[in-house]
Amino acid sequence: MSVSLLKTPRLASTLATASKTFFHQNMAIKNFHTSLKSHYAAPSSPPPAEGFLPGVANSKLIKHTHHDALRNPELAGVANGETKKMNTFQAVNDAMSIALATDDTACVFGEDVAFGGVFRCTMGLSEMFGRDRVFNTPLSEQAIAGFGIGMAAMGSTAIAEIQFADYIFPAFDQLVNEAAKYRYRSGGEFNVGGLCIRTPCGAVGHGGHYHSQHPEAHFAHTPGLKVVVPRSPIQAKGLLLASIRDRNPVIFMEPKILYRAAVEMVPVGDFELPLGKAEVLTQGTDLTIVGWGAQLYVLENAIQIAQKKMPGLSVELIDLRSILPWDVETVCNSVNKTGRLLIAHEAPKTQGFAAEIATTVMERCFLRLEAPIQRMCSYDTPFPLIYEKFHVPDMIRCAEGIERAMKF
Repeated sequence: MSVSLLKTPRLASTLATASKTFFHQNMAIKNFHTSLKSHYAAPSSPPPAEGFLPGVANSKLIKHTHHDALRNPELAGVANGETKKMNTFQAVNDAMSIALATDDTACVFGEDVAFGGVFRCTMGLSEMFGRDRVFNTPLSEQAIAGFGIGMAAMGSTAIAEIQFADYIFPAFDQLVNEAAKYRYRSGGEFNVGGLCIRTPCGAVGHGGHYHSQHPEAHFAHTPGLKVVVPRSPIQAKGLLLASIRDRNPVIFMEPKILYRAAVEMVPVGDFELPLGKAEVLTQGTDLTIVGWGAQLYVLENAIQIAQKKMPGLSVELIDLRSILPWDVETVCNSVNKTGRLLIAHEAPKTQGFAAEIATTVMERCFLRLEAPIQRMCSYDTPFPLIYEKFHVPDMIRCAEGIERAMKF
């Protein structure tokens, strides 16, 4: 373009306007980037570890002090010992460290476990116990399960990790048709009781349909397996040690949203918590609520919302802990007392484990029920990425379920 053309009034005005607009846009972008940098590079308060699951840090279900932690009668064996502040993945790591130290046949294996795993649950174990006992496997869940079955069949303790519960399905045949039936088909001559499958499960708010599922019900339909879901660091350590040492194959599902969100004082000693035994977290007389894993914190908040609307509401909250076998006696005793039941879980409603609990309670407590049993579950769709927080049963939906049960 010639200099003479630039001198024309119309073109000069257009160029001046464009230049001014460009300058303001650049300044806006620069300010936006500066604000992003200040927000993410050095935040004054980091985003909450619990993601879309609020209230975990201040939950009354968490044992924040040494005294609270050791007051549990199930921890009588370590009542005089020390405690240490741990989050859930550190408690899982501590349990595996104890298992490896106390059992020379124990090995930990899975995808990426040698360097600590994607959630850091196995961090430091290969350095402490050697690469022949803590090692990576090929990216094949079927092979991981099959290798663990063979190892356990030879009398060793196999602690296998499936990196996400969503990817456990390639191993489904090995677990359901081989591990679960090994003792039965040999007439008790052989078993794979030394097999424990660890797997992170559940929603975090942005996992989508391949990193958010809670598939406990798929395995709860299989005689010969045990299925366990912990709610906190103390529970994770005690239940994992019990699962590793149990003489049946156990699938241990770890709610990954609690890996960093749940922090409590954990006994540093060696202890186990009972499999197949539920824990009554709060005593109540009006309504029984049953949940497991991360859903218990949702239910705790839902109860608080409901109690504001219905002052004096007395709720008995039960952590099922073991899905298979599940504690029928504790749940039914509670329902016989309260006359009402609400069950909540992250898995879809149709054929979810809440249906098994509801049916059993109907069979055993029918004449004592005062309202229809409420099931608060995820919707019957694949996990939707951007709508994940609305897909799972949140505190509002659970509070509405409580209100329906009480006002029937």
